[in-house]
Amino acid sequence: MSLTSTVRLNNGVEIPWVGLGVFKSPPGRETEQAVRWALEIGYRHIDTAALYANESDVGRALRDSGVPRDKVFITTKVWNTDQGYKETLKAFDASRRLLDIDVVDLYLIHWPIKGKYKDTWKALEKLLADGKTRAIGVSNFLTHHLEDLKAGATVQPAVNQVEFHPFLVQKELLDYDQKAGIRHEAWSPLTRGRSLNNPVFAEIARKHDRTPAQVVLRWHLQLGVVIIPKSVHHERILENSKVFDFSLDDSDMQRITALDTGTRIGPHPDTMTA
Repeated sequence: MSLTSTVRLNNGVEIPWVGLGVFKSPPGRETEQAVRWALEIGYRHIDTAALYANESDVGRALRDSGVPRDKVFITTKVWNTDQGYKETLKAFDASRRLLDIDVVDLYLIHWPIKGKYKDTWKALEKLLADGKTRAIGVSNFLTHHLEDLKAGATVQPAVNQVEFHPFLVQKELLDYDQKAGIRHEAWSPLTRGRSLNNPVFAEIARKHDRTPAQVVLRWHLQLGVVIIPKSVHHERILENSKVFDFSLDDSDMQRITALDTGTRIGPHPDTMTA
């Protein structure tokens, strides 16, 4: 595997295993530069959202990079206040204009807003049918949200992007997604850097002559989880890309998974409101 390696989604579309996330990347030059660095390093997957207010920076970096559009996988998301059928279609068009691309590779519902996400999903199904996006999915959906959504859907989500890291494994949700053919994708896989000083990561990193961040990202990949670590620093973006030329053994994997305490750094999906 390499930085351009992909995994096939349930509709046949290929998504790169590793991408650059731009959550909380400041709108403007800083985000644009981070995306340009990532593309120069070899990343071919960029994840943004309407909420982040930096879609135009992602689009500008992509356009100026010289990398062919069809070689880069772009994800964006509809925000909570834009959910609903007509509202989502309008929000999608705004995102697409800001990104300055004809087709979005993956469009996600950002959060499961009660009373809205089913109508929002119908809009996503239309966007998919119209060829405006290559794949559709959800973010922050728990099992009961997925069951409810699928009951009235004609298209199954291709991706469920959730908070996932060694301290919040949510194994039942991971197992559900994998059994259902929904690709699990982790946001904040490095817990925004808050927990990388854990001695377990340090010990395993020394064993493999790697950094704690590389060890944690490798753990995700070996669980079959797509990752979108965020950084605006060149050295970190480069570091996060070097996770394909070593492997963790079963003992390493078990030690990391055993750190699970169910601790969230973001909101709980059941309490998120528009």
